[in-house]
Amino acid sequence: MPIESKKNNKGQALITAIIFFLFISTTITLGVANPVLRQLNISNDLVRSKNSYFLSESLSEDLTYRLKTGKQVSASESLTLSGETATALVSDILGGKRIIATGNFSDATRKVQTDLIMGAGVSFSYGVQSGEGGMHIKNTALVSGNVFSNGPVTGENSNLIKGDVISAGPSGSIYKIHATSSAYAHTITDSQIDKNAYYQVISGTTVGGVSYPNSPDQATAALPISDAKITEWENEAALGGTVSCSGSTYNISGSVTIGPKKIPCDLRVDGSDSVTLTGPLWVTGKITVSNSATFRIHSSLGNRSVVVIADDPLNRITSSNIELQNTTSFYGTGQPGSYILFISANQSAEQGGNEEAIEVQNSAQGALLVYAGHGDINLKNSVKIKEVTAYKITLQNSAQVIYETGLANLLFTAGPGGGYTIDEWKETE
Repeated sequence: MPIESKKNNKGQALITAIIFFLFISTTITLGVANPVLRQLNISNDLVRSKNSYFLSESLSEDLTYRLKTGKQVSASESLTLSGETATALVSDILGGKRIIATGNFSDATRKVQTDLIMGAGVSFSYGVQSGEGGMHIKNTALVSGNVFSNGPVTGENSNLIKGDVISAGPSGSIYKIHATSSAYAHTITDSQIDKNAYYQVISGTTVGGVSYPNSPDQATAALPISDAKITEWENEAALGGTVSCSGSTYNISGSVTIGPKKIPCDLRVDGSDSVTLTGPLWVTGKITVSNSATFRIHSSLGNRSVVVIADDPLNRITSSNIELQNTTSFYGTGQPGSYILFISANQSAEQGGNEEAIEVQNSAQGALLVYAGHGDINLKNSVKIKEVTAYKITLQNSAQVIYETGLANLLFTAGPGGGYTIDEWKETE
């Protein structure tokens, strides 16, 4: 073979080898690069998605903070960070606000929803709590729960307290009480205490546990709801508008859904009438609920409780009182922690008068709490409720207070002073 032909063949072989090598190299490179590129794209998408989420969450948190601190919030809001933007729509829901915030980062969008409920917490730590007016229990009345009083705790005729009994202060006194747990008072007289007794003076008393003479007096305690808090609830009710009264009375007829509302007169609910509460009521007169009438809280309020207030600022001596009687029934939403709290602003008892702030009688029952921080509450004739707090309290004639543990941490619909709390958060589409 000629020398030149051999040289040509060698050149062709070299070119072929180079092409083959380039082909193999390219194949290998593409085989490696494509997954890397895919992973890079995925990573970029993830970064954009996370940034979009952070944008939406930042705006949601900003609006939540502004609502909780009483700052101005519009129906439509926006936020720009590092050149990217989040937008939000703020709308009203029952009892609060809904924020839907959408983040957009390089065309990747994420959306979060935050529901805020206007609320304020109130704790009822005892089945019965009284002020200096004390508590009297008689005629087979029953308290299932602890009792705390800044005044004397006295009884007669087969009373029973299934829990501790505390009569606070240097004049604290427990007299003719049967308690299934322990007793705390400066003086304990003619009582049956199934567990321990803590006292300075004792006489005529059976103690089933250990006696602790010379025990320090228990400190007195403020009642759990301040006048300022009641005013906040009244203000919230008034924000919902004022009803028109017929004469001096607003009569509920049939089934009515109401709240928040101010009622500038007496309120009467009678017979088969039914009231569904969607917010607080403020009645500037007397409240009468009788003869199988019912109150309940709208199911949309979940685990919230609602207040019904009788308060005539011009007459807290002979008005601003409440009567609940004759097989009336009271219901929460059906969820744990939901109760109806009736509040009377009547101050007769604290001023030395005889006007009852609240009277509950004749088999009234249900998810019912009653409160009269300056007044007298009388429970009688087979009523069955969950908690009672007042300046002065009487239980008689088979009345029952059955305390539930959830009462120590209640959330009420509330006014501006109560502030917003987060009810629900979720990412949405």
